[in-house]
Amino acid sequence: MDGQCSERPHSRTPTGRMSSAVSQNSRISLPVSTSTKDSSCMKVPQDSAHRDRCSHPTTIILHKSQSSQATLMPQEHRMFMTEAYSAATCFKMLQDMNSADPFHLKYIIKKIKNMAHGSPKLVMETIHDYFIDNPEISSRHKFRLFQTLETVIRASDILEETWEKTFTRLALENMTKATELEDIYQDAASNVLVAICRHSWRAVAQHLETELLTGVFPHRSLLYVMGILSSSEELFSQEDKACWEEQLIQMAIKSVPFLSTDVWSKELLWTLTTPSWTQQEQSPEKAFLFTYYGLILQAEKNGATVRRHLQALLETSHQWPKQREGMALTLGLAATRHLDDVWAVLDQFGRSRPVRWSLHSSSPKNSEDLRWKWASSTILLAYGQVAAKARAHILPWVDNIVSRMVFYFHYSSWDETLKQSFLTATLMLMGAVSRSEGAHSYEFSQTSELLQCLMVLMEKEPQDTLCTRSRQQAMHIASSLCKLRPPIDLERKSQLLSTCFRSVFALPLLDALEKHTCLFLEPPNIQSLYSRTTEALDLMLQSLIMQNPTAEELHFLLSHLYIWLASEKAHERQRAVHSCMILLKFLNHNGYLDPKENFKRIGQLVGILGMLCQDPDRATQHCSLEGASHLYQLLMRHKIEALQAESQAPKELSQAHSDGAPLWNSRDQKATPLGPQEMAKNHIFQLCGSQVIKEIMQQLTLAELNDLIWTAIDGLGSTNPFRVQAASEMLLTAIQEHGAKLEMVSSMAQAIRLRLCSVRIPQAKEKTLHAITLLARSHTRELVATFLDISIPLDSHTFQLWRALGAEQPTSHLVLTTLLAWLQERPLPTGASDSSPCPKKTYLRSLAAMNMLHELQFAREFKQAVQEAYPKLFVALLTQMHYVLELNLPGEAQPKPQAQEAAVSSPQSCSTSLEALKSLLSTTGHWHDFAHLELQGSWELFTSIHTYLKGVGLLARAMVQNHCKQITAVLRQLLPSLQSPEERERKVAILILTEFLYSPALLEVLPKQAALTVLAQGLRDPSPEVRVLSLQGLSNILFHADKQAKFAFYRCAVLLRWRLLHTLFCTLAWERGLSARHFLWTCLMTRSQEEFNIHLSQALSYLHSHSCHIKTWAALFIGRVADAECCGHQPAIPHF
Repeated sequence: MDGQCSERPHSRTPTGRMSSAVSQNSRISLPVSTSTKDSSCMKVPQDSAHRDRCSHPTTIILHKSQSSQATLMPQEHRMFMTEAYSAATCFKMLQDMNSADPFHLKYIIKKIKNMAHGSPKLVMETIHDYFIDNPEISSRHKFRLFQTLETVIRASDILEETWEKTFTRLALENMTKATELEDIYQDAASNVLVAICRHSWRAVAQHLETELLTGVFPHRSLLYVMGILSSSEELFSQEDKACWEEQLIQMAIKSVPFLSTDVWSKELLWTLTTPSWTQQEQSPEKAFLFTYYGLILQAEKNGATVRRHLQALLETSHQWPKQREGMALTLGLAATRHLDDVWAVLDQFGRSRPVRWSLHSSSPKNSEDLRWKWASSTILLAYGQVAAKARAHILPWVDNIVSRMVFYFHYSSWDETLKQSFLTATLMLMGAVSRSEGAHSYEFSQTSELLQCLMVLMEKEPQDTLCTRSRQQAMHIASSLCKLRPPIDLERKSQLLSTCFRSVFALPLLDALEKHTCLFLEPPNIQSLYSRTTEALDLMLQSLIMQNPTAEELHFLLSHLYIWLASEKAHERQRAVHSCMILLKFLNHNGYLDPKENFKRIGQLVGILGMLCQDPDRATQHCSLEGASHLYQLLMRHKIEALQAESQAPKELSQAHSDGAPLWNSRDQKATPLGPQEMAKNHIFQLCGSQVIKEIMQQLTLAELNDLIWTAIDGLGSTNPFRVQAASEMLLTAIQEHGAKLEMVSSMAQAIRLRLCSVRIPQAKEKTLHAITLLARSHTRELVATFLDISIPLDSHTFQLWRALGAEQPTSHLVLTTLLAWLQERPLPTGASDSSPCPKKTYLRSLAAMNMLHELQFAREFKQAVQEAYPKLFVALLTQMHYVLELNLPGEAQPKPQAQEAAVSSPQSCSTSLEALKSLLSTTGHWHDFAHLELQGSWELFTSIHTYLKGVGLLARAMVQNHCKQITAVLRQLLPSLQSPEERERKVAILILTEFLYSPALLEVLPKQAALTVLAQGLRDPSPEVRVLSLQGLSNILFHADKQAKFAFYRCAVLLRWRLLHTLFCTLAWERGLSARHFLWTCLMTRSQEEFNIHLSQALSYLHSHSCHIKTWAALFIGRVADAECCGHQPAIPHF
């Protein structure tokens, strides 16, 4: 052992020198326990392991001369003993590796690795000494030592040149050695070489190149190391990686002559096509060999040679996925210099009989069939690699490549292999196109067909599982396609959005997706997979808006999201609103939209986000609120930029005229966020949902506000309770803040009426009705006209709207006034007569107004308004009854069988207008007038045009007899009607006036002379009935009180059987003056002395009458009695 010391590498540090001294000069006896029973999982022959155990001593003896020990100081002695002990411990652990079980082995390697961090040179020297001192150890033990050595070298920060050369030689000697462990032993030795590359890759690469270019096909281990170096991302820096790749290319150039060597070529093809022990993972050596082969063909100048080798490669088996990927890589690398040749080979191979057979066969029957089943998958991957490696030369080939890929997509047997190959190839193609400088100006003709393939692929994805990256890959490809010319047409873009949204949003909940993969051997990370899928969707939306940064495009994208934002499923709404928020955030932070262009229907988005802010799902609430906040900032930014653009427009215009530059280009603007002075501060993110929506409303135009309200109205019809509640609150807020300036109120009211039927939440219905109340403040007449059209027949929901209209007193008065105005719009159908049918009353607002005036009399909201509008309602309803009779509608318009049934089942057959009049009398406290006609059965007079006037006269007479307090008010209402152009109104007015002539209250409104003037004018009325009624009025007692009195006096004399009736008649009829009055007084006193006291008391009471005429005659009567008493003619007064 001492004799071999001269060959060891010596350390250049004190510690190294001490280690060397320990190993060379000292021997210390340390007890070592015997090895435990071997439990290694490696299949190593037992006799080899037994020999290995027997060859190791049970103690380690280190010695040092006494003279040397005497020269050491105590501190150096302690250091020496510490290092000696560490070396011995490391040596013992290396020895124990042979018999350690896997768990103990892992522990030993970890301990040695930790020791190497403190004393790397000591550990390396100990491992090296162990190899040298124990050449007969078993292959398994060496295998474990190589693993340990690899770990130590990787853990070391610096590897000295001497150790580098020593361990490189050790690795090269063992990586080609054949043992019972086969490839794993060689790989362990090769990994030591790979670990050395971490410290000095150039020296290792030189060794590899030398072995590779010997002319003999290289050993598998050599290819293994080359494969690890080519695929590892950790061994090289970026600069070193480029150097390694360049050196690899030079190796390939030097290897070109080997293609002409038959043995070398056959062994290459045999190595590439020989199945590995597992075909699921590509071995590093085979992966490198496919790359190396492609680089050699790339360097080959003879196209025929390239074709011959590629054809031979494609004629091998296509059964295994890694084999297909390797073939495609080789073809792609060769296409870098031989694109035409590679294209010809692929075209010829695609037309070959096995490939054509595989396109039409879905179930292979033997191994030969399996060999060709997935040949189309290889072709797809090859086209992708060709595009990726051709680089700048690819643009003219893109359409041809896409057409071939589309063909194989549609006509190959569909399975997961084909799908993944198609996606992988298309991703490589899109990557190559995006890296080409002229791609944005190049016109592609096959993008639409490729996009259709992607949509078919996503539609075929199972909707209840998420196991692969297919969805995200397809959307990444779609994002790239959106950047190419010509732009995607709207119809295809709409299909793409619908397909992508359905494929992602409609997936089950993540818990359900994880359950579908719980039985997989290697289940995917569903959370990560779904997150990346949604990220791909968001990137696609961003790509679309970047290619067309207009408000029109934003509306187009959002319009496809709305159906998912209104989904009945909570997780679908959550996903959709998250994508919406991400898009708004992207636009807010980057400012792509043209400030000169107004947003389109942004109010709809505000409405939807406002409702989602009250979603039961907290995540949806948060995303909706954040999205609304970004939208607010976006609107503010847009408004500020628009103002800035307007202020700069004159300068830009003058500059454009001078140099011909465009006025504005959205792609030229930088995405610089505005400062706190230019846009709303982040306080918007601190507000609650309703406050944010209020803030946004302040920034909306009138058209956008209308969109918001329409969105809220649509939300009232949702089946989601929270959505209905949120819609009602937002509708109330919008009308409360901006109701006065709204347009299209009529359409909104009709839509609210339709949605109100489905609202089952009391609070939501109450807020909706309150919104109608607020809307009526500024739009009463429009709402009344709208509700009239939907009030025949009247249902409970419509009646609630009417009550909401009158919830506020000023509005209730205006509602009644508007109804009365509509009531007076009484059009007669053309040719209306008793024989011609009348128009449907649903088209006559006058009839609808009549019905509503009837119903609203019973609503408490309109009680005060009805009371105050009694005179107008009274006259209007009387006139309306006449109008209904003119229309030949005595009652409700019903089919004859229903009308007969109604007449039998109902004791009353009065029209609605009559019922309205009756309810008016009863609900406003005029019970006496109502009872007067009810008890006499006089209401029937109003049901016929022939008895109508008599009924009106009786009603007016009842009011006079009952001293109705509303007579003066009714009279004031009647007077304008006397000048109405409508005959029916003049007729009703003159009839009531003639009856009111008997009321003393008439003179308070209309003096006697004025009444005579009104009646005299009636004599000239075009209507005969009005003239007759005016003439009858002129004969009233108000104007001829004496005639009436004479007749009454004569009738009383006849009843009392006075004598000299003829003389009395002549006196009453023709005599005038004092003689006549004296005769009458004498008759009265002499014929009715018994009633004298009664006559006198009545005269005394008449002195207090309001009528001057009656008071005058009462005074004359009393005076006459006093004169007679003074003359002694009568003794009556003392008795009285």
